[in-house]
Amino acid sequence: MRRFLFLLLSCCAAPALAGLDAALVKPLGGEDGDARVQAVVRLGALASPEAFALLNALGEEKVYVTPEGRVLVIDNAQASDPITDEKLPAPEAVEAITINNRMRRELEGARAGLRLFSADARVRLAAAQDMQKNGTIEQRPLLQRALDRETDPVIKTLLRMAAATLNLQSTDAAVRKAAVQELAGSTNASLRPVLAAMLVKQVDGSYAEPDANVRGAAELSLREIDTRLTRIEWAGNIFYGASLASVLLLAALGLAITFGLMGIINMAHGELLMIGAYAAYCVQLAFRRWLPEHFDWYVVAALPAAFLVAAVVGMVLERVVIRWLYGRPLETLLATWGISLILMQTVRMIFGAQNVEVTNPAWMSGGITVLGGLVLTYNRLVIMGFAICVVVLVWLLLNKTRLGLFVRAVTQNRRMADCVGVPTGRVDMLTFGLGSGIAGLGGVALSQLGNVGPDLGQAYIVDSFMVVVLGGVGQLAGTVIAALGLGELNKFLEPSVGAVVAKISILVLIVLFIQKRPQGLFALKGRSVD
Repeated sequence: MRRFLFLLLSCCAAPALAGLDAALVKPLGGEDGDARVQAVVRLGALASPEAFALLNALGEEKVYVTPEGRVLVIDNAQASDPITDEKLPAPEAVEAITINNRMRRELEGARAGLRLFSADARVRLAAAQDMQKNGTIEQRPLLQRALDRETDPVIKTLLRMAAATLNLQSTDAAVRKAAVQELAGSTNASLRPVLAAMLVKQVDGSYAEPDANVRGAAELSLREIDTRLTRIEWAGNIFYGASLASVLLLAALGLAITFGLMGIINMAHGELLMIGAYAAYCVQLAFRRWLPEHFDWYVVAALPAAFLVAAVVGMVLERVVIRWLYGRPLETLLATWGISLILMQTVRMIFGAQNVEVTNPAWMSGGITVLGGLVLTYNRLVIMGFAICVVVLVWLLLNKTRLGLFVRAVTQNRRMADCVGVPTGRVDMLTFGLGSGIAGLGGVALSQLGNVGPDLGQAYIVDSFMVVVLGGVGQLAGTVIAALGLGELNKFLEPSVGAVVAKISILVLIVLFIQKRPQGLFALKGRSVD
């Protein structure tokens, strides 16, 4: 048994190099660069463990040649002959095989081809994607063998596309036509230039693709690819527009409540988003230090923490500063702007001026591929679902609770609510805390989409006010519709006019809309509306 274990460990430790043809290996030690490159390509086409081991050693610069032209793999003063599998001490008079850029490119392609036979599906998927971009005509037999063995449907589709791409280089017009027709089902945008190049007319009047039938098939394939890419682009814009709308909704929802109830232009609302994001960062650090085995659930704990921290900060601000400025919009704007500067500087003093990273948990990493090329990332899907849940909870709070009844009463007629015993001062404080807490929840969502920094809230304060004004002050349904509309419109405008011009265009459209309908999409109802 000990002898068997020793032999097993020896086989695992030593690279599998035996069984390679001398005609394939010896050109690696020659002076002809073209012959070296062809040797790499032919070794890659073998799809054998021995060839893979030799190519790996070549990539790690462990392959040497003796003065007699013998190719050896040398590792830790131990030499191996890839042809005979002979083990010998490393000779002194050896020269490392030089790898130039051309040879390195072919070597990477050959190694990628051999990874098509890996037991790990993720390795095979990456190799298939690489073969589609960098495959060579010599690798067609290798690709066909991988295609015959593959069982995963996604990888098999990529392999078929890669094989068709390689068949475009064939001298047989029928093979090229079949390859062009196969590529019509692809969603890879990089194939467009390849097919378009076949239709280019040369100076002498001939075409790059001499066969008219192949050119006709290429035109049809180009149209199908363009149609499919357009469909994917539209679906992507809708998805990312809905994702942006979710972020805008979380950022603007609290502002809609406080602005609608008290008429406060809170320029520090963006900093409440930032406080929620930093709360998520602190919870992440706590889980990483004390609960590393439950780290993937730190986001769940960060939600109530961020809500409470932001709500407390908001209530303190309302009691200390804002309550003295009701009915004075200019002073309120200046005061809250100053508060925003104070909050940003406080965060810089505590956490530093540099951005901090909030890591996505494992269950929010990755995504789902749909339509053959659009990736719906899990973190954005979760945020969209979370935004819907927050809207539902806020609606229930405003319509099914005593606090919600008081909030609606004060919003519609503050004086009458005060006359019938509603504690308007306490309602103001709690409502401002509620709006601030919702902003904290929005900060947690933002922390899952990018880095967190002291200036995080500044990027969303203007957009939040646009959502509130467009939807109608104090109107929950209007805020939801306005956020969705602005998010989708922004994502559809950005590809054609750019991000800056898109924002300016949206602002101009909102100004024109408000000129015609000052109350926004939904007017505030009540006997007395200030």
